[in-house]
Amino acid sequence: MVEQEERSLKEARRAEKRAKEEAEQLAREQARKKAYLAREQAIENAQKEKEARRSDKRAKEEADQLARERARREAYLAKEKAIAEAQEAKKREAEKLSPE
Repeated sequence: MVEQEERSLKEARRAEKRAKEEAEQLAREQARKKAYLAREQAIENAQKEKEARRSDKRAKEEADQLARERARREAYLAKEKAIAEAQEAKKREAEKLSPE
């Protein structure tokens, strides 16, 4: 009977120890999972920030490109206008000089 009580006591201690170890293991797994999720969230946030910066840079570059194209177009039109005006002036001058 004493042996049976000792066995029961040992089994109870083992069961208690096993329950404690399982609880500790669960706590470690939860901590690992929480750390993993935090790392993943940090990576995701960093990627979002990079994408936002890229998007801003792309928008600025597009605006700059449009401004360059507009300036180039205006310069071309101004040059064409100056040429046309010069030709018109020469034509008028030639008409003045030519006898009718």
